[in-house]
Amino acid sequence: MAEEYFNVNEKKYQFVRLLGKGKGGYSYLVSDEKGLYVLKQIHHEPCDYYQFGNKIEAELRDYQRLSSIGIRMPKMLDVDIDKERILKEYIDGETIYHLILHDQMKPEYLEQLKQMCSLLYPRNTNIDYFPTNFVVQDEILFYIDFECNDYMEQWNFENWGIKYWSKSQDFLDYVKKDHVL
Repeated sequence: MAEEYFNVNEKKYQFVRLLGKGKGGYSYLVSDEKGLYVLKQIHHEPCDYYQFGNKIEAELRDYQRLSSIGIRMPKMLDVDIDKERILKEYIDGETIYHLILHDQMKPEYLEQLKQMCSLLYPRNTNIDYFPTNFVVQDEILFYIDFECNDYMEQWNFENWGIKYWSKSQDFLDYVKKDHVL
């Protein structure tokens, strides 16, 4: 990591570690004198299976949409439009991906996701159900991404997401392909 600090609207946050890379950005764990946060830095790397418009505007719009639906997720704390950075609350816990990989998945987490779906579907909304987008903190499931789209049956949890919420062949193929441990 070349940068030791990130600025968000002139406020300085110290780099702690890379948390991950998604279709739209890199997520870093950062800190200041008050605590830990997640900083998402938008990137413009190509993605052959997803089309983006203005990514920072989409993040803001999606956050508002999911907030209005009542999805449990981190609070958006600040946005630096010029630097394309979002500062979020840090949800400390393991991802569903990690829990599946290490045989620690519990049926309660799947039930909590189904409760989220019962809020999303009537509002014509899908989220990205991939298990790296969910963190469990104190036995409570959080959706840590802000991405959402209009509901399409082929991309709902029951038809797409469920393939990755257990040690299915799809999950194991992904692990093998991306070496994500």
